[in-house]
Amino acid sequence: MRKSTCAALVVMVSVLFSPFSQAGQAWENYKARFFMPDGRIVDTGNGSVSHTEGQGFAMLMAVENDDKATFDKLWQWTNSTLKNKDNGLFYWRYNPVEANPITDKNNATDGDVMIAWALLKADARWHDKRYSTASDEIAKALLTHNVIRYAGYRVMLPGANGFNLNSEVVLNPSYFVFPAWQAFADRSHLQVWRELIQDGQRLLGKMGSGKANLPTDWVSLDAGGKLTPAKAWPPRMSYDAIRIPLYVHWFNQQSLLLTPWRSWFGQFSREKTPAWVNVTTNEYAPYMMEGGLLAVRDLTMGQSPGEPDITAKDDYYSASLKMLVWLSEQ
Repeated sequence: MRKSTCAALVVMVSVLFSPFSQAGQAWENYKARFFMPDGRIVDTGNGSVSHTEGQGFAMLMAVENDDKATFDKLWQWTNSTLKNKDNGLFYWRYNPVEANPITDKNNATDGDVMIAWALLKADARWHDKRYSTASDEIAKALLTHNVIRYAGYRVMLPGANGFNLNSEVVLNPSYFVFPAWQAFADRSHLQVWRELIQDGQRLLGKMGSGKANLPTDWVSLDAGGKLTPAKAWPPRMSYDAIRIPLYVHWFNQQSLLLTPWRSWFGQFSREKTPAWVNVTTNEYAPYMMEGGLLAVRDLTMGQSPGEPDITAKDDYYSASLKMLVWLSEQ
């Protein structure tokens, strides 16, 4: 009896203090802060709107935390509220305080990709083919409406409308979600996904600008293949581009594409790393990285942040980055 009791206690303690249980607490904290009962995630740093990015992020978190009830609420709200029945993609932004909560009918490909990837993972975990069937439909719609060949590259545009300007296309390299594209390639065996991965990496290798030698949040690719910071946005490596090393590391921890990021981060002590840099003027942000930005920095530098700690200081995006960093390490 004593031996069996002792063994049971050992098992109980190991479960209580396992990375999964710790992350599970972070997931509960995340839900308490950002998950609404109707199934939407609120962006507390942006007027409490909801968008497909957040829905996709949280769906991935729910699968990893084996939280099917929350996953189904997230997916049901997303599918019933944001689905564009004309093209099979999703309206990117929902503002609950407006008479018409969906004023922009465009999609955001990173959100669509995250949703489709989470659905694939959901079938793998819970063995329900309805999830993977829905994922396949989204992936097919992305290829139809957002993927083109331009200037010798296969590229995924940030949205179905407004980014192909004929003489140039505008790209958001933080939408290059390589591990998700690999999952779609493995499932469909379509060469186009492998081309997106290969050409996305080729493009990233040429996107570095300024002394920092880093990509900006938004990048212009002209018909001749030249890459420059997109004119309509500040020429900064900032809150979008910080996801680039996260997704590169998630895909391949040994990737040489991480080298410029490690060089940039390595110039500064951890607590004195600027939140952004203007690659044209070399001006730094007057405030430092914290929260989720630091979690990405730590991951990139090979300093595992460990279990995510979602605190009252974290807004939606900071908390999401912390959770995504943890997901990438599982």
